[in-house]
Amino acid sequence: MSMISNGTEISDDTTIRSFSEISDEGGIRVSIDLVAAARRHLEFLRTVAESQWLHHQPTLLQAIRRYDELWMPLISDLSVGSTAPMLLPPFDIQWVWHCHTLNPVGYRQYCESRFSKLVGKAVIFDDENEEYALNRCREIWSIRYPSEPFENEVDFDSQVTSVTNEGLLAEVTKQRFLYWKFSEPNMWEIVYLIAARQRYRRFLYLLQRLADGYSRLVPTSDILLMWLTHQSNPSKYEGDMKEMEGELEKVVGVWDSVKEEDVQVSKKLWERMFDQPYEKAGATLDGICPIKSPVYWEVSDTDVNRKYKSMEPRFLLETIVGVHSSRVWTSLSRAELNLGVILWPKSRKLDKNIPQLKLNSKRSTWHLYSEFGTRGIILELRQHGGGGLFKGTSLRNTISFLWNDLLRAPSLTQAKEVDHRLSAVASITPPVQAPYLLKCVPDRVTDDSGAMISDVILRMNRYRPQEGRWLSRTVLDHAGRECFVVRTRVGSGFWRRGGETPATVKSEDRIVEIREGSWSYADIFNSSRYTEKVVGTATPKAAESREKKASWSLSTGDELTIQWEPSSSSSSSSSELQVKLLKGRKMKYRIKEFGSESKEMEDYHEEEEEDEEEGFVTLVRATEENPNGRATALLNWKLLVVELLPDEDAVLVLLLCISILRSVSEMRREDIGSLLVRRRLKETKLGTRDWGSVLLHPSSCSSSISSPHLQPWYLNAKTVMASEETDHTTRQPAFSYSPAEGGYKLYKRGIIT
Repeated sequence: MSMISNGTEISDDTTIRSFSEISDEGGIRVSIDLVAAARRHLEFLRTVAESQWLHHQPTLLQAIRRYDELWMPLISDLSVGSTAPMLLPPFDIQWVWHCHTLNPVGYRQYCESRFSKLVGKAVIFDDENEEYALNRCREIWSIRYPSEPFENEVDFDSQVTSVTNEGLLAEVTKQRFLYWKFSEPNMWEIVYLIAARQRYRRFLYLLQRLADGYSRLVPTSDILLMWLTHQSNPSKYEGDMKEMEGELEKVVGVWDSVKEEDVQVSKKLWERMFDQPYEKAGATLDGICPIKSPVYWEVSDTDVNRKYKSMEPRFLLETIVGVHSSRVWTSLSRAELNLGVILWPKSRKLDKNIPQLKLNSKRSTWHLYSEFGTRGIILELRQHGGGGLFKGTSLRNTISFLWNDLLRAPSLTQAKEVDHRLSAVASITPPVQAPYLLKCVPDRVTDDSGAMISDVILRMNRYRPQEGRWLSRTVLDHAGRECFVVRTRVGSGFWRRGGETPATVKSEDRIVEIREGSWSYADIFNSSRYTEKVVGTATPKAAESREKKASWSLSTGDELTIQWEPSSSSSSSSSELQVKLLKGRKMKYRIKEFGSESKEMEDYHEEEEEDEEEGFVTLVRATEENPNGRATALLNWKLLVVELLPDEDAVLVLLLCISILRSVSEMRREDIGSLLVRRRLKETKLGTRDWGSVLLHPSSCSSSISSPHLQPWYLNAKTVMASEETDHTTRQPAFSYSPAEGGYKLYKRGIIT
């Protein structure tokens, strides 16, 4: 027999057994499609979270009364035993009923004391059945309760003091924020839910096999989702768990306090039974490591940017890599593991940025987020004291984990041997669409048609002078692909080199336009090129720079007004009722919201905040469901960098960014964002510093100072966004511009008046 820390006994013959061997043992029975049910469960919880009207005290008390006095007697009368008919009550009653069933013992006692039987729910997994069940219920309700409205029509201002059921009120109140425990987008993916169902059944099997007298087990987030989904179908749960009721009391509840002792015992028991880490990517122990993810993403049903053919979605997956040695190996004290990300077609090892693992302990882990555009991860075991690529080290072994292999692996987890005494286990979440990352880089001067000013274009046009002069910025995504070209008009008229004098345009004619797509080459041997479709414009209104105020009219229908007050925290606003711009990194982008920062990290950000915060603007959208608004984009108008959720329009965000920079530059009479640069700056080599392609979870590094390029860009914006030419100097590179592009004064008058 083997002992686990506090005396829990597990026989040796139960260890390292495949799920196919145990899935049908121990009386485990799940008579509901938990994958489909979990998706419906998540949809319901999200709707509840967005329905702020539901949580007003008068509405809530009325809902409890309607559930207790009207709905439960009705559904009990229509049920045959514990089998309920295909009926779905009003939304407020659905919520109370749901919360009640998440306390299976209390719900059963309530039903038996009032109706002498357990009242079940109809199993509804699709919208068509849901609509039928709701309409059918409305008909029956109107017959049974003709004077009671079907929907909850309580006045928010009404004073309701009586509570019909104190216990129900307590249950509903504590479940209000349940959705935020399962709000990670990967939890909606079918392949994730299939793996979660498998792990839930393993969890039940583990409960069956354990003896009494040990600490309570703490479920991981994926197991907890399946458990609560199972509970929310009371008759199915009652039948499946009838013989396990005693064991289920040993599980830590969703809102129970979690002890470190329980966590450690849960990990050891699981690892001993199944020879795999208990925690995995997307399945952590809730409440133990409350560190914010470095990725701000939300479940979104729409991507408004699909209309732009030049934009490709960005997909991220979470990865946890654990290394385990069978025993402390003395020679491991002189060994280390390097982790890298495999880029197609070659491998790129980020060993200088990702902290190495010193193999002098039993278990170590990396926790990171990677773009699905990468192929996987690679591990190198190196030994100190030899030759090789790295001074003083020799390569002992190399193993790799490919995303496609992990997606097909049981529980999205795969184990490999690094050395005969060292093994590695990698787990991932399914790739999920993440926020877009876009940056504007300086580019060549163009004419009114969008063609670059060059001798090639002149020859093609038989030396007919190019009309108009525009400053250009090319928009690159996270992978360096060209998505848009942003142009600002600064000059008008025809002129030749040294002949006519360029003419600046009026303030209201200095429009900004965005053209979709990349540059189209006019000549394969020359950089002259032009762009195509115009997808957005920003037109300045009458200049008010003396009053430190500027206004813009955007082609999206929005109006932007900028009031420059450098000493205050006032914000710009656009479409006041729906969209507002908050100065600085706000809401989900606040620095103090990111992880559990060390004192070193906090001090570093405090030093940088005063200098950097000025360039940031948070775009917040308000809706009927969320009148307080949600952050949908973060802009840095100094660096012309934006991050936006898929349901936020990229063209609108880019127009806002360039309009703010233009206006503030004119008000302050200085080139704040290098607008006068009229050459493409050399970008860092792709794969060397791909912003956003690899992000380290805060638990994998002590501070963002050591790995600035592996943290969210807005934590170290200047460092991450620096071009190759400005990495080691703050001075702008010197350029020589052709006379055909127009002199410096033309652009200075066009931007810095």
